[in-house]
This record gives sequence, C-alpha cells and structure tokens, in this order.
Amino acid sequence: MFSGYSIADLTSIFVMQGFAGLSLFSVFVLMSLGLAIIFGQMGVINMAHGEFMILGAYVTWLTELFFKHYLPGLFGGYFFVAVVLAFISAALLGMFIERVLIRHLYHRPLDTLLATWGLSLILQQTYRTLFGPREVGVDLPDWLMGSYHFGDNIEIPINGVFVMLLTLVITLLLGWLMYRSPWGIHVRAVVANRAMAGAVGINTARVDNHSFALGCGIAGIAGSAFTMIGSTGPTAGQQYIVDTFLVVVFGGAQSLLGTIASAFAISQSQSTLEFFLSGSMAKVMTLLIVVVILMLRPQGLFASRIRR
Repeated sequence: MFSGYSIADLTSIFVMQGFAGLSLFSVFVLMSLGLAIIFGQMGVINMAHGEFMILGAYVTWLTELFFKHYLPGLFGGYFFVAVVLAFISAALLGMFIERVLIRHLYHRPLDTLLATWGLSLILQQTYRTLFGPREVGVDLPDWLMGSYHFGDNIEIPINGVFVMLLTLVITLLLGWLMYRSPWGIHVRAVVANRAMAGAVGINTARVDNHSFALGCGIAGIAGSAFTMIGSTGPTAGQQYIVDTFLVVVFGGAQSLLGTIASAFAISQSQSTLEFFLSGSMAKVMTLLIVVVILMLRPQGLFASRIRR
C-alpha cells in the first residue's frame, strides 16, 4: 500500500489526515456538547438535533448574503455576526419546542425519540420549502482563505484552524458556565437530584427550558462551523446525528470531559481509517470498536455518579 511513498510523503499524509480529523472533531464537539446537556440532564433523545445545526448553517448563509449585498464593506466580519445569530435563532427555536412539546414528554424517552424524529422531518420539509432542495455554500472572507504551509507537502487550511479555535472558545465558555456560574450550579443540582433541587427552591422547569435552549444554540454554532467544511442542505444534519449520539454515549452522558475525549477518539479514528478504507467502511469499523468498548464499559468513558 505504501510502496512508492517516501517518508516525507507519508508524514505529510498522516499530518493532513490528522488535521482533517481535528476539523471533524470540532464539529463533533459542538454538536455533542449541546446534545450532552439535553440528554444528560433531561434524558431527552433529541433526534432533531441535526436540524438545529442546519438552522445555524442556513442563518450563516443568509447572513453572508445580506452582508454581500447590503454591507460589502463589512463582509470580512460577517461570520462573527452569523455565529451570534445562529446561536440566538437555534436557541429561541429550542426554547419554543421545549415549551410546547418536550416538557410534556419527560420521563418518556421513547416518546421523545418519536416526537423529535417527527420534528426533524417537519424541519427538513420546512427548510426544503424555504430554501429549496439543493445544497448551498457560503463564500468565506479573504482572511479565511488559503492555507498555512509547513514544509513542501503539508498544507493546513486557515478555515479549519479557525473552526478549531471557535470550538475551543465555545468549550471554555461552556465549561465556565457549567462549573463557575450560578446557573451552572442549578443545572448540576438538577442532574444530581431533581426532587431535592426543586425542594430547595430551584425552578427545575426553567432550568430545563434554558438547558434545552442552550443545547440547541450550541448546535446552531456547530452549523456555522459546518458551513466552512461542507455545503448545507435540508437533510445534511442527518449525516451527523448518529455520530453525535455515539460520541455522547461513548463519552458518558453527564460528562463534558468524556464528550470531548470521545469526540476526539471517534473523529481521529474515522479520519485515519478513511485513508486505508472507504468512508463507509471507516464508519463501520469505528462503530464496531466503540461497541466492543461499550460492552466492556457500558457506562461510557467518564461516567458520573448520579443520585436519583
């Protein structure tokens, strides 16, 4: 397989494959952090999580069009505005969905699975009606184009580096919010013991609503990041939902650290195996490895001890 390749060529191939895995890791982390909050706290199996991601992608596309036509002089900074708008739009939709649908299905995980699967179909058809069935892509500002060159054969795309930096910033902000803010204390109290949290005065319904909105909002940011590495279509979110659930279950539903570690392991495994196998076979092999590990450790990599 490696005949005809020099050591330098093999090194550059593995470095670029590893970086491709890091770009996939960034999208996995943003998607999985939002899902981990929702699934870990409320036990809701949100099959429409990918559609919240695509909402963020479409908002980014619309923002890019707006700046291109009406504010061309500020086009270089449109992506920062798009990230904020993607978060707000996805979070507001999540808040609305939680109030009218999800809160009536708590403690009924199979019902939430069916309801959110139906919601995903509704959102897909809505996107298809509003934006058309074809995939769309965004034009990146000039400062996000091009690559960093390391040696003669290694090129690292600038937009991929930006996506990873964005993921790092969002992860740090979420870590501060969950472990340093008063709201995070309330969230962890509800996860640890919902009845006791309600007994000491925490409004658990409001915490659930805000947590669901936050999880959906982070998925919207993932959609913004996704526009840099792929095109956006009505059903594009379904390509990531299975992998996202796999990341959350593998890492441990209540553990943000486990989610990050799991996203890194799965993304790097898929990226590396794709070099040796086809894309579908790489996914199959990754799934088999995860299933074997979960058979040995069904609680996930970093399981939290939760009192109910």
